[in-house]
Amino acid sequence: MISAIAGLIEPDRGEVRLKGEIVRGPGPDRGVVFQSYSLMPWLTVYGNVALAVDTVFPDKTKAERDAHTRDTIAMVGLTHAADRRPAELSGGMRQRVAVARALAMNPEILLLDEPLSALDALTRAKLQDEIETIWEREKKTVVLITNDVDEAILLADRIIPLTPGPGATLGPEFRVTLPRPRDRTAINHDPAYKRLRRAITEYLIGIAGERAAEIDDSLRLPDLSPVTALGKPPKAYTDTAKSPIKNRYVEFFQTQKVYPTPKGPLTVVEDFSLLMPKGEFITLIGHSGCGKSTVLSMAAGLADISDGGIILDGREIHTAGPDRGVVFQAPSLFPC
Repeated sequence: MISAIAGLIEPDRGEVRLKGEIVRGPGPDRGVVFQSYSLMPWLTVYGNVALAVDTVFPDKTKAERDAHTRDTIAMVGLTHAADRRPAELSGGMRQRVAVARALAMNPEILLLDEPLSALDALTRAKLQDEIETIWEREKKTVVLITNDVDEAILLADRIIPLTPGPGATLGPEFRVTLPRPRDRTAINHDPAYKRLRRAITEYLIGIAGERAAEIDDSLRLPDLSPVTALGKPPKAYTDTAKSPIKNRYVEFFQTQKVYPTPKGPLTVVEDFSLLMPKGEFITLIGHSGCGKSTVLSMAAGLADISDGGIILDGREIHTAGPDRGVVFQAPSLFPC
């Protein structure tokens, strides 16, 4: 739907109209932020945003375009990273660049396809507030795609669920009449918020259940059971999983990662030390750009370690290997 409104795809049937005219292609009046960031890897943060500004505002002076670019970068909290390229940024920071690029065009309509899903809570809240401020100041039309009911209630005038695909249709609209500005803490105690949240959640659960009941039983997946379900696992399994190391199965020892930049070395991770016993489940949490993904990339053997080391099951990590399964922030699938 977002791509059709943006003019990036054509509908097979029917039409999309903007101000009474049929949409036949993309235009600067529609700013799009996709779920997966799409940046020019050879350009800096400034260059990616300036590309949009220079294209949409060719009649402005160079100084005016520069000021507009820098103001927009500051809006998403990336002034300190303006000279970095996408490869030097975390996934969350890259998405903030994509948001800045869309806002920099000063579009009449903002089309946001889950733009905040990859961001940490603080940055997500900041951009939610900024989107609402832009809407309040300029009364832009905004279409936001989100899986987060709370985010929708916090930002929207109307919430319109889609029924499960294929053949998805628009469901009933839910009007959000909570007064603005909507304080995150205050609305949690608002009875109207609780009623609305319950109604939306129950509707979504209900239609999902109905669709699940319609699935043809002939399409059932084969029944699979883990090797441990029948009691003692096979000897090959136990031999492979066996390790004499229990308490220091994974060890980060003063791990450091430094990236070269045009302005000199940039230390992203410094003196990171951590011990993990075998079988432990840990979570790394922090603000966008603090080095979380870099730590995982080094542990996966996908990024060189600048200093220190990482030990897995008694062996130092130098390269990638099948003993470490990685799920990236951005999906990386073979399109063919």
